[in-house]
Amino acid sequence: MQHTISIIVENKFGVLSRITGLFSGRGYNIESLCVAPLDDNRYSRVTLVTSGNDKVVEQITKQLHKLINTLKVTDLTCEEHIERELLLVKISCPNTTIRSEILQVMDIFRGKTVDVAVKSITVEVTGAAEKIDAFIDMIRPFGIKEMARTGKVAMLRGQKPLT
Repeated sequence: MQHTISIIVENKFGVLSRITGLFSGRGYNIESLCVAPLDDNRYSRVTLVTSGNDKVVEQITKQLHKLINTLKVTDLTCEEHIERELLLVKISCPNTTIRSEILQVMDIFRGKTVDVAVKSITVEVTGAAEKIDAFIDMIRPFGIKEMARTGKVAMLRGQKPLT
């Protein structure tokens, strides 16, 4: 089962290396990883997705708590939370007919055009992983030239802050 874990850490050199080192040292896989500073630049939020049974994920969260510079670790999978991903994808469109078909698909998924070239269009789509996967399936027949995907970012629902 996939688990989305949110970690609040001090924004210092080597913190991410310690987290990834913990995973590689114990043979756990990180399926996606996003890191960015919070509104207070002294801290960062790490959102990572990993797989494992409840016992394995409990072991991971306990080990993460022990790391220097780690302030809080929460397995969001067990809480009501919001999660999104960002997809940037460059799609081949050799003519205006194909371009308009791509734009129609993009409208259905509430995507945005971020770049247009003679034979390609680059679009941005945000949403849950399932929405991103469905969009990729829809545009794949047009020809994907390049793709970048962030992985999940997540936070608790409601007024309760993680920090």
